[in-house]
Amino acid sequence: MKVIVADKISERGVDLLKKTPGLNVVVTTKDTIGAELADAEALIVRSATRVTRDLLAKAPKLRAVGRAGVGVDNIDLQEATRRGVLVMSTPGGNAVSVAEHTFALLLALARQVPKLDSALREGRWEKSSSGTEVRKKTLGLIGLGRIGSEVASRAEAFDMRVIAYDPYISESAAKELQVELVPLDKLYAESDFISLHTALSPATTNMINAVSIAKMKKGARIVNAARGELINETDLAEALKSGRIGGAALDVFIEEPPKNCPLIGLHNVIGTPHIAGSTQEAQEEVGTQVAVQIRDYLAEGIIRNAVNLPALSADQYRRVRPYLELAERLGSLVTQAADSRPGRIRIRYAGEVAEVGTHLLRSAVLAGVLNAVLDEKVNVVNAPAVAAARGLAVEEETRRREHGFPHTLEVSALPEKSGAAGFSAEGTVLFDGTPRVLAIDGIPLEAQLDGTILFLRNNDEPGVIGSVGSTLGKLGVNIATFSLGRREAARGAEAVSLVRLDGKVPDSILEPMRALPAITQAKLLRLGNS
Repeated sequence: MKVIVADKISERGVDLLKKTPGLNVVVTTKDTIGAELADAEALIVRSATRVTRDLLAKAPKLRAVGRAGVGVDNIDLQEATRRGVLVMSTPGGNAVSVAEHTFALLLALARQVPKLDSALREGRWEKSSSGTEVRKKTLGLIGLGRIGSEVASRAEAFDMRVIAYDPYISESAAKELQVELVPLDKLYAESDFISLHTALSPATTNMINAVSIAKMKKGARIVNAARGELINETDLAEALKSGRIGGAALDVFIEEPPKNCPLIGLHNVIGTPHIAGSTQEAQEEVGTQVAVQIRDYLAEGIIRNAVNLPALSADQYRRVRPYLELAERLGSLVTQAADSRPGRIRIRYAGEVAEVGTHLLRSAVLAGVLNAVLDEKVNVVNAPAVAAARGLAVEEETRRREHGFPHTLEVSALPEKSGAAGFSAEGTVLFDGTPRVLAIDGIPLEAQLDGTILFLRNNDEPGVIGSVGSTLGKLGVNIATFSLGRREAARGAEAVSLVRLDGKVPDSILEPMRALPAITQAKLLRLGNS
């Protein structure tokens, strides 16, 4: 079996593969890879080689792609999945390196190390500019995954108070790290230092902006070694110039390398060129880890850290695929619509849904719950482990459905403590394979589970549909479909709506919706590729 190593990884990883019986290891470059693809069964890359549709087309025997690193932006996941090629990454391999660099930036910012070093080199002895201690200061972590957890443990050693905002980790898991979970606004208001460790998503893009900065403690300092797009660079630059923000230390930028970034050159900004995870140890670790994963998959079929669906038989794929999509979208819907952090996920299967592999459906539900907020891709392969690590409990049951659609899946996002109210959605797959929702919190309605959806809860009164439509019209937002259901046939009864909207829809439409007299709740939900 031929394994191509297209980008430089650790020698230990290459040697491990070469010593494995039955493997023919070929180290290529961008100029020689094309000639080796025809009979390759596995491909190992870092970030330089782009695994495109064209490249995959030249490798008809390819079974696996291993990415030495977390991100898989250089791999066409959709095409790889379509071809039955398993894609694996190496999450966590550089967590310590990123955490250490985060703390290096934090300390350099607190003690003004670059500024003082520069002054000394220029012959100035600026002994009075000594910065501030981090002891007893409050560190606010936005994201408490692998890297955020490593940062938290280091902050404890520096006698810092650590608070965190992470909607998808349980109170018990945070408590083990001696971290207090708080709402985002509370984190902004109380943190002396704010460090970003969240994935990039529609909800987190530009989350550090003029509005959020106004909620922060005056003089707070910001550290970002996650994603450049989390920060509105223009807004942060203005806050740094005015003194509203005391300083920023950045390893990532929207454009890399930065060319017209307003932050570069400011006296209270420290910058490094996206090297937080690029230590010798981290590269050694991910290089060895990806080699082990490829070896074990080829030799024994063991799958670790997959970021797409594993290959299935034609019959399995035909039966499971529609319900997997339904499960993932129901998980995403209930998590986005729930009022509180889900501590438990309840799944109820009926009919054929209970016969096609509930372990796969459970994983797909969890992927929908977790996928938008994590650094690495979550799917049916790794979702259970990720959920368990974050303290997310799962309850399952099968049932008979006497009326209506016999084959259904119901997903509920429930608070950590039993007995409290949650949010549920029930759905099915239609004859054409499309996933549909059938009920919200027990209220019957039917809607397509795709795109941008405005979820409304309201009192059933005359004129609600008209006022919603006219308000959206004034905002320039077009309605694709409008699905309405109510709990009982009585004026004033509780009603819910799922309004599918066309195009890109900003969160700013929610305020006018909430201002309508009959509306009691309004949220934007984004499902599928929206």
